[in-house]
Amino acid sequence: MLKNCLIGQSGGPTAVINASLKGVIDVAKESKYFNNIYGMRYGIQGLLNGQVVDLSQKSSQELRLLKYTPSSVLGTSRYKIVDYNDNDEDYVKLFKLLNELKIGFLFYIGGNDSMDTVYKLNRYAKEKGIDIKIIGIPKTVDNDLLETDHCPGYGSASKYIATSVMEIARDSRVYDIKNVHIVEVMGRESGWLAASSMLASNDKLSTPDYIYVPEIEFSINKFIKDIEKKMKEQKAVVVVVSEGIKDKHNNYISVGKSTTHDHFGHKKLGGAAPMLAPFIKGNLCDRVKAIKLDVMQRAAAHCVSKRDAEEAYILGVKAAEAAIEGKTGTMISIKRLSNNPYKVEYIETPVGNIANKVKVLPNKYIEEDKNQINEKYKDYVLPLIKGEVNICYKDGLPQYAELDCLNNEILINS
Repeated sequence: MLKNCLIGQSGGPTAVINASLKGVIDVAKESKYFNNIYGMRYGIQGLLNGQVVDLSQKSSQELRLLKYTPSSVLGTSRYKIVDYNDNDEDYVKLFKLLNELKIGFLFYIGGNDSMDTVYKLNRYAKEKGIDIKIIGIPKTVDNDLLETDHCPGYGSASKYIATSVMEIARDSRVYDIKNVHIVEVMGRESGWLAASSMLASNDKLSTPDYIYVPEIEFSINKFIKDIEKKMKEQKAVVVVVSEGIKDKHNNYISVGKSTTHDHFGHKKLGGAAPMLAPFIKGNLCDRVKAIKLDVMQRAAAHCVSKRDAEEAYILGVKAAEAAIEGKTGTMISIKRLSNNPYKVEYIETPVGNIANKVKVLPNKYIEEDKNQINEKYKDYVLPLIKGEVNICYKDGLPQYAELDCLNNEILINS
């Protein structure tokens, strides 16, 4: 049996994606079941280019830092591999490279599209009689994977968003003038991230005033009326919008005339907050700020949730253990058993149940007026942001792992 393992990271980074990587590496090292541990540079796309790094000999110091290092140290990609029944060129090349490296186990850390890759590769391997175990490890700040209670990366992103909105709201109150802050967060098809901003509200501060999510049809006229109503009650208004809010025709508010798409066919969004700001500025008040949290919300390790990092690490551990047990074509999922006390278990889910599907924010969490999130959602999300970590600092700044993975360490020239 081929005993080397290969790990890849795909899609948008998170604050805890490297914790899952460390989980796999730790089991691989401690179990001595795998001969060598390799990493893909830039996901499947990098592997197709022969870009692979050897992780077996990385220093214990770098691996220790890895758990709380944000973004994808191996690099990532959004490469869409087509179905092999339509074109098997990538598959033939990939499995040739895997055979050259004597890979018997492949781990892929990512979201919806990454699980699609796991699903396709596993199907191909089975059909061709190739003995390789392929395991998916969930990751996405969007929290939109089916068959798992929540996704690693979401808790930390939620913590950052709630903290940022809390700080923005305090800043908005320093002037004795009317003002509106429109804060845009990620979330193309689901409002999980926008919903998390409701955690900014406490017994000393009520914010944000409104939250608009993609699950609810967005009306600019209603948006203006909402702001107008709130400004009769207070001078400073803070609004949170998902980047993916849509009108009654199912068109993204932020797209405008853009027809640009990424490799997966997703339209590139132009910014909901900047699009909405002109409808308020000059009409209801002169001071309007459009704020895009953008990439900050997905890789803010200084605001990481300890629970999020711990669960991400455990998922990596469970994935490696499942592979050793002979499992393949599965994703390791989180099943919540209780909120208080918070308790979960880790289960295996056929990756075909997850690939290319989206878990949206349930209506039970959305208020009747369609512009706010209720307390039921708080019970769901609050446990996910709990805990702080002791990040290593050097010269006053966080110290993160590098592993030399993004330099020129290439094993194969394809």
